[in-house]
Formats: sequence, C-alpha cells, structure tokens
Amino acid sequence: MITVWGRRSSLNVQKVLWALTELAHPFSRETVGGSFGGNRDADFLRMNPNGLVPVIHDGDVTMFESNAIVRYLCARYGEGTLRPTDHRALAMAEQWMEWQQTSFGSHVGVIFFNTVRLPPEQRNAAAVADAEKGAIAALKIADEHLARHDWFAGSDFSFAEIAMGCLLWRYMGLDCIKPDMPHVMEWFEALQEREGYRQWVMVPRARSLDEWNRIERELA
Repeated sequence: MITVWGRRSSLNVQKVLWALTELAHPFSRETVGGSFGGNRDADFLRMNPNGLVPVIHDGDVTMFESNAIVRYLCARYGEGTLRPTDHRALAMAEQWMEWQQTSFGSHVGVIFFNTVRLPPEQRNAAAVADAEKGAIAALKIADEHLARHDWFAGSDFSFAEIAMGCLLWRYMGLDCIKPDMPHVMEWFEALQEREGYRQWVMVPRARSLDEWNRIERELA
C-alpha cells in the first residue's frame, strides 16, 4: 500500500493519484497542504524539507517532486504499460514530460495565480498577457506533434500524458486567450474517457480566490 500526502485540488497531487489509478495500485491518501496545513509540521518536513505536496511512501522509499514520483511509479509498477519499453517511445515520453514543465507549465502558473489565486489588487495584467502568448506558442508546438502521433510518446498512452493532462485541464478552465489546437483538443477528449482522469483530474475549476477556497474544502 502506497501512502500519498496531498490535497485533491493540487495539480501536482492529481498527477500521482491518476498515475496510481492507471496502474491499479492500491494507495491511501492523507489530506495535507493548502488550507488544510500540516505541510510545515516537523514530521512532514522530514519527508520533504521543501514543505510541499505531494509526498509518497512506498516501502523503503519516501520521495517528493510530482514528475519524479510519476516516473518512479511507472518504472517500478508500469513497465510496458505507462512506461514504454521501446527506447524511442521512452525517449519521447521523457522529453514531453520535461517540455510540459519548462515550456508550457510556467506560463499556465502565471495565468492561474494572477487570475485565480491572487486578489485583484495584486494581479499583474502585463505578466498575464506575456504568459498567454507563451502558452499559445507552446500549444502550437504540441498540436503539431499530436497531428502526427496519437499520444505524446507515439502510438500508446504513457506517463507523458499525465503531467500535461493535469495541466491542460486547469488551463482550459482559466479566463485567458487560447489558440486553435484541434489535435490537442482531440487528445484532450481522449483523456476524458479514462477513469482515472475523470476521477482525479476533472474537478471543478475556479475563477476566483473564493471559489478556489470553496472547491479545495469540498474536495477534501
């Protein structure tokens, strides 16, 4: 039994919960972080000195960093399913998981915090405009790739979809300009047919700080 520490509203926690569901691996979850607190307690900081979620405990392994956790779980429990055995598909999966974080995720984070998490008087409209342009440029790259492949790693679903799938769900709920991206949308619709995605990722999306706080509590 794997233990996961983190709250359901956290995008990074959702990655781990979805991966575990795809792997059909049993787990339990402790609600920690955000308005629930607990992530600055001494016991938690011994597991993750950064004080962030998610954290997992799997036998003699305790680790943090959501993308690393997903890759670890897939390497240990999903070889040949979520983790490709073909070296070319594995290279693509690794590549696109990193791309999601460095080329797309940073822009979504700026938009999210400035349109949802921050009060209106603290928001930076110029930063949002720049982030919108960056996100659009990144999604055009993804759309071109998915025009030639069913999934980010090629012909089969893999761990490469997990990080991007969680992030795109959040992005699509934000009040911002979005590009025409037919192939990304086709991929996005395919994700919504997966049980783990529906259960852990397709949660209500907030348009304000009050909505975010309410949803966070309802998802506990």
